Amino acid sequence: MDPQILAIMMVVSLFALILLGVPVAFAIAGAGLFFGLIGVDMNMFNLLPARIFGVLTNYTLLAIPLFVFMGILLEKSRLAEKMLDVLGLLSGKKPGGMAIAIIVVGILMGASTGIVGATVVTLTMIALPTLLKRNYSHSVSCGTICASGTLGQILPPSLVLILLADISGEAIGPLFAAALMPGLLLAGCYIVYIVLLSKFAPHHVPPIDEEERSLYSKKELWIEFFKSVAPPFVLIFAVLGSIIGGLAAPTEAASMGAIGALLIVFLSKRLTLDILKETLFETMKVTGMIMFVLIASQVFGLSFRGLEGDYLVEDLFAAIPGGMWGSIIFMMLVLFVLGFFLEWIEISYIVLPLVLPIFHAMDIDMIWLGILVALNLQSSFLTPPFGWSLFFLKGVAPKEIKTMDIYKGVLPFIAIQIIVIGLVMVFPQIATWLPKAIGWM
Repeated sequence: MDPQILAIMMVVSLFALILLGVPVAFAIAGAGLFFGLIGVDMNMFNLLPARIFGVLTNYTLLAIPLFVFMGILLEKSRLAEKMLDVLGLLSGKKPGGMAIAIIVVGILMGASTGIVGATVVTLTMIALPTLLKRNYSHSVSCGTICASGTLGQILPPSLVLILLADISGEAIGPLFAAALMPGLLLAGCYIVYIVLLSKFAPHHVPPIDEEERSLYSKKELWIEFFKSVAPPFVLIFAVLGSIIGGLAAPTEAASMGAIGALLIVFLSKRLTLDILKETLFETMKVTGMIMFVLIASQVFGLSFRGLEGDYLVEDLFAAIPGGMWGSIIFMMLVLFVLGFFLEWIEISYIVLPLVLPIFHAMDIDMIWLGILVALNLQSSFLTPPFGWSLFFLKGVAPKEIKTMDIYKGVLPFIAIQIIVIGLVMVFPQIATWLPKAIGWM
C-alpha cells in the first residue's frame, strides 16, 4: 500500500481513538506503532531510544514541574480566595466591579499557575457562589470565570509556551516576552467588555451593596491588598522579569519561583504538611501526563515521517491559494476547528510538528507565529461542545447553572479572542515589540 495512504489512515485512526475515549498518550503511541510496523522500515525505529532520551534529558523541560509546583501551591493554599475578596471589595461599588476583580485574579493566577483546570475550578468554587448571591447574570458569571481561567494559556510562564518552544525549536525567553503584550491585550479587552456591559446592561453585573462594603474600611482593605495581592504579583514579576530580561534561564527562574511560592505561603501561615503533599502529588501527576504525551509523540512523529507524511503535508499547503497568508489562515482555521473536539496538548503534538517545518521553510517569524498558535490553542478551552474550561466549571458549579448558561456566557469572550488573534495577525509588532526592545530578536 502507498505509504502516504497509510499516513492518512494513521492520522484518522488517531482522531478516532481519541474521540472514543482512549487516553491521549496511548492513542498517539498506539496509532504510531501499528501503522509504523506495517509501512516503515524497522531500522528507522532504532532512532526511537535516542529521541526519547533527548526528551527526558531536555534541560528546558525541567521548568515544567517547577512552574506547575509554584502554581498549584498558590492555588492549594487558597491565596486566590483572599485576593478575590480584597479586589472585589476595592472595586465593588461600581457595576461590574466583581467581574473585573475576577479577571485581575485570573491574570495573577494564570501568570503563576499556567494550569487552566486549577484556575477555573478555583475561581468557580470561590467566585461563582458570590456572584450568584450578588445577582450577577448566570451567563455573564460563567463566561467571565471560564475566560479569566484560560488566561494562563497565553500569559507566561504558560505550559503551552514552554512546549511550543520545544516543538518549534525557539528559545523560551523570546516567546515569553512576545506573549506578554497579547496576553495583557486580551485581558484588557475582557475588562472593556465588562465595562461596556455595566454601562448598557448594568442589571447583569450589579455592584456590591453598600452594607457589605461598609464591613471593611478603606485602610483595612489596602492593608489586606499588600498582604495577599502584592506578594504573588511581586513573585510573578521577579520570575518573568528575570527570564524576559535575560538574567536567568527559564529553569533557574522556575526554581526560584517555586521557592518564592513556598516562602509566600509559609509567611501567610497557610503552609501545612497536607497542602505540601497535595501539591507534590498534583505536580507529579500533571508532569507525568505531559511527559508521557511527549514520549508517545516521538513514536507517532517517527512513523509519520517514515510513511512520507511530511511530503503529504507540504503538498497540501502548496495547493492552498494565497501564498504565506493563505497557509497561515488555513492552519489557524484547522487549529480552531480541532479545538472544538481536542485538547491543546493533543493538537500541539499531532498537528504542529507536521506544519511548523513548512513555515520554517517560508522564513516566517516563528516567534510571531508561535503567539498566534498559542492564542488559537487558548480558544480551544472555551469553544463548545468540548471546551475543557466549560467542563471544569460545570463539574463544580451549583445545580442552578445550566449548560446553556455556560455556552451563552463564553460566546462574547470567544469573539473577543478571535478579534485579538486578528489584531496580532495584522499588527505583528503587538507580539514582536517587547522581544525586539529587549534585544531577543
